[in-house]
Amino acid sequence: MQDLPKAYDPSVAEEQMNAKWKKADVFNPDNQKEGKPFCMVFPPANVTGILHLGHALSVSIEDILARYKRMQGFKTLFLPGTDHAAIATQAKVEAELYKKDKKTHRDFSREEFLEMVKDYAKNSQSTILDQLNKLGASVDWSRLAYTMDKKRTLAVKTAFKRLYEKGLIYQGKRLVNWDPKLQTNVSDDEIKWEEETTKFYYFKYGPFTIGTTRPETKFGDKYVVMHPDDDRYSKYEHGQKIELEWINSQIEATIIKDDSIDMELGTGVMTITPAHDTTDYDIAQKHDLDIEPIIDLQGHMLPIAGEFEGQYIAKARKGVVEKLEQKGLLEKIDEKYVHRIATNSRGGGIIEPQIRKQWFMAVDKPFTLEHSEIDGIKSGSETTLKQLMRHVVESGQINIIPNHFDKTYFHWIDNLRDWNISRQIVFGHQIPVWYKNDKVYCDTKAPSGDDWKQDPDTLDTWFSSGLWSFSTLGWPEETNDLKTFHPNSILETGYDILFFWVARMVLMSGSLLGQVPFNTVYLHGLIRDSERQKMSKSKGNAIDPLDIMQKYGTDALRFSLVYANAGGTDTAFMEDRVKGMKHFANKLWNIFRFISSNLSLDIEKLDSPPSANTDADKQILDSLELIIKDSTKHIEAYRFNEAAQAIYQFVWHELADKYIEASKEQLQDDANSENTQRILVLCLETSLKLLHPFMPFITEYIWGLLGHKTILATEEWPKS
Repeated sequence: MQDLPKAYDPSVAEEQMNAKWKKADVFNPDNQKEGKPFCMVFPPANVTGILHLGHALSVSIEDILARYKRMQGFKTLFLPGTDHAAIATQAKVEAELYKKDKKTHRDFSREEFLEMVKDYAKNSQSTILDQLNKLGASVDWSRLAYTMDKKRTLAVKTAFKRLYEKGLIYQGKRLVNWDPKLQTNVSDDEIKWEEETTKFYYFKYGPFTIGTTRPETKFGDKYVVMHPDDDRYSKYEHGQKIELEWINSQIEATIIKDDSIDMELGTGVMTITPAHDTTDYDIAQKHDLDIEPIIDLQGHMLPIAGEFEGQYIAKARKGVVEKLEQKGLLEKIDEKYVHRIATNSRGGGIIEPQIRKQWFMAVDKPFTLEHSEIDGIKSGSETTLKQLMRHVVESGQINIIPNHFDKTYFHWIDNLRDWNISRQIVFGHQIPVWYKNDKVYCDTKAPSGDDWKQDPDTLDTWFSSGLWSFSTLGWPEETNDLKTFHPNSILETGYDILFFWVARMVLMSGSLLGQVPFNTVYLHGLIRDSERQKMSKSKGNAIDPLDIMQKYGTDALRFSLVYANAGGTDTAFMEDRVKGMKHFANKLWNIFRFISSNLSLDIEKLDSPPSANTDADKQILDSLELIIKDSTKHIEAYRFNEAAQAIYQFVWHELADKYIEASKEQLQDDANSENTQRILVLCLETSLKLLHPFMPFITEYIWGLLGHKTILATEEWPKS
């Protein structure tokens, strides 16, 4: 046995093992033994920067599953990829451009700016893939996918065309979430609600008192709404007209009785601005009321505002309050009113709802599912997207872990509106629709002939990532990968994108393939800082996993993240915990050093089963059998933290503290020496196999140093 350093050096092992796996190409399922397929896609990381600790946790859990299944004999595909993250990436490039040159994308042609974003995305993608490799992800790099590569672009166009032909994608004029800062729509799920302390104004509106934080929107308020059961207003009838003095003149207002009004809130009476508020819009739609815009797309007041036309929102607000006060219509002002405002999570702009002609996906419209492999929905039967999405989880065809997220999933579906899929940004998949006079043409390729103009809008980034379970496998072509690996076995991701991504994958796969996209969804919790605050660059508490890996080793980081993280539960990141796992890696190294220094026989001659000649032998062999059963049981149940804790306990305390100490005397006994060596090697090799999915680098490294010619990543999982 070669001379071994006293301390384990992760930098040496990690570089060598990555090279070893790459050379052997062991993670390509085409090179694996035939077995039951197991497929898992890597949640495509946004090309907006670098991977963070949340990604490191995700990679660790996914790689545990991939390596475990591979060792169990499954034909395993762990498929890597990245997401163009349209709005987030464009916002990032625009921010840097403005900071550097005080310019926006409107200072360039579409083609010029698009090239800038593509260059940024390409550089970011290279960084992310390098990090993924350094984290030890056992992915098949030959199947690398990107949401905007050639194959995925064809998939997006094909999906749009087929859904359009089914009538599930339509163009309509509806209220959308408009971001004046980025000049684009965003989906309901991309709204981030933030607390704001502002003023709350009370105004006289004829015989009523109304309250608002947005006086500048009140020019078009000609409906006053109250609950039909509110006794305070029983003398007023639905549809009744009243004359009253308002901002610019006397107006005629109409009484509307609606049971959605909260009688306990304020005075129980409200006026509505249907063109700029979701709740107000719903009331207007319900009662067929007029809807008149007050604010334009740039945040300026429209002609309806009279003397305030052209003013920005903030300036107009001040002027409106002053005018109403002069007219004696201001009752009081609450100076410190706390409420939530809607912002764009991808760009930070404050959302101003606007009525716009846009592309939507209909979630309540019945359609025929021509081909169905979904139990309970027959081929040729009629369903809706909402019914389909609910059914596959209710019937257990998709199992969400932890299962308490079922309620969250169903609540989201029950409140789901038609999905606004069009965006007014340059970067992304341009909508495959062309116009010529009154003609509309939808296809994967442009129409022949002149004068056709393509719709300038791009698709919501979740449209393309919603296809991820099958677009990565070659769809719309009927590839062997698609036949073999779809539905995917499992999707592992953070619980925070259950709506954004998971549900949309169910929607896309169900409507386009008649299949569930995966059988199981495992949701991990978020990684927070030591004070349990959310990590962000703006707070200065974000941690680069590469810094931690360089300091303590990748295995130590991976093991520490999984060790403390139960499914769906947030975890506070403790650097001391990673430091502790570095000590554990070194403990494993020292166990190996001790055993290798006491081997008198060749490793190949120690493969016959040992005997329990002493109480110590019996105890360790019993413990070994138990840890094989327990760790296997925990991994099968997705209790990765409990598996990690159990293996840690066995290696450090049962093997190192107890048996190795007992073996020192037994190794000196000629009658027991060979059997003790067999037990030590069996325990070490089994420990390496059990630990391999969690700590792949050190285990593979030691496996080779023991003298094995095989690759540990393809060894058989231990059986008790």
